Amino acid sequence: MANPTRTVVVGLPQMACGPDPKANLAKAIERIREAAARGAQIVCLQELFLGPYFCQTEDHRFFAMAEAVPGPTTTVLGELARELGVVIIASVFERRAQGLYHNTAAILDADGRYLGKYRKMHIPDDPQFLEKFYFTPGDLGFRAWQTAFGKIGVLVCWDQWYPEGARLTALAGAELLFYPTAIGWLPPEKAEYGERQQAAWETIQRSHAVANGVFVAAVNRVGFEPSTSGGIEFWGGSFVADPNGRVLAKGGQGEETLIVSCDLGQVDEVRTHWPFLRDRRIDAYDGITKRWLGD
Repeated sequence: MANPTRTVVVGLPQMACGPDPKANLAKAIERIREAAARGAQIVCLQELFLGPYFCQTEDHRFFAMAEAVPGPTTTVLGELARELGVVIIASVFERRAQGLYHNTAAILDADGRYLGKYRKMHIPDDPQFLEKFYFTPGDLGFRAWQTAFGKIGVLVCWDQWYPEGARLTALAGAELLFYPTAIGWLPPEKAEYGERQQAAWETIQRSHAVANGVFVAAVNRVGFEPSTSGGIEFWGGSFVADPNGRVLAKGGQGEETLIVSCDLGQVDEVRTHWPFLRDRRIDAYDGITKRWLGD
């Protein structure tokens, strides 16, 4: 017997961001309105959408950009969510306390209610991705939220490389994983490594969809953002993959908004035919919590 159709429409605005947070928020609001007008029910904004990706350098002045969550931005977007009847996922630089900051995604339901937040768990420290200077690792765990349009999980950027995060979020009940992202090419590396870097980024997330029988939606920023360390060319490429790992839609390298229909009924169908969750050997995985087993 076929599973009933449970379609949810996802909106992914990929944007270039300037230095003015108010202008970036206004652009995001415009894009959310556009997505809703085109039928989107859940709209996910890219990582740290209120400004340029400031983590290219270590500079204390950027801490002034942080705010409470819930706070001013979630209040504005909560009112917008209620007006439009859409779920909004918003990535914000969170000021938790004096000297304590997180890279956080807030989830706002279609009636405007603040459902909760996810604090980025995996914090990178790579050339021009100097996030350990700014962000404390998340301490809220991997969660799922029942929204008006389905049960969703949210992870952030560097989290997308870790199968453990996707697995635990799926085990919490998520049928659709969202990954707000800021990833791009370092100009000196692009010619040699660029194609394989982007392919790896897409492949690992599609593998999360397959291994967990879920939809995956990744939304990335676009545009070249200069810095004293050389700048990053954000590659866009936002996409949605179904539980078989098929890419349903994919963005280019410019500003655009993807609108993608996802039949959540496929989750049960795929998990029934490919029962990876059934066949997990939970009695044999103690080593996964160890740093290394080769010593």
